[in-house]
Formats: sequence, structure tokens, C-alpha cells
Amino acid sequence: MAEVHEIGKARRGKCPNCGKQTEPDYRPFCSARCKTIDLGKWVTGSYRIPTDEVPEESDMEALLRDREDER
Repeated sequence: MAEVHEIGKARRGKCPNCGKQTEPDYRPFCSARCKTIDLGKWVTGSYRIPTDEVPEESDMEALLRDREDER
């Protein structure tokens, strides 16, 4: 027979940033700080999926123009 867990225990896990126990208000994180750190990674593009696709030439030109404008 399958073991039955309390809902609170079944949903608790570890924070993906620091490994501490998660808190219900910030799940899947342990705190507002770890939640903000994760959001920052999304915003800066730290989370990327590798691909073998070659960018179109027009995309490369736009990227180079953007980099020149930043300087």
C-alpha cells in the first residue's frame, strides 16, 4: 500500500539557489533574496539553452550594431 504524506511535507523541498528548506511564501525558494537572485539570472540571460542553430546574417548584424551602440 502506498505511503500517504502530509501535504505540507510533500511540497517542501530545497531552494535551487542555496539548498535551504523552502518556505511556502517563496516556494520553490527559501526567501525573497533567493527569489530575486533567480529573477536576476533570467533577466541577464544566464539561463540559456544551447543550440546548434546558426543565426541568420541579419540577426548577427543587429547584434553587432547593438554592441557598438553600447560602447
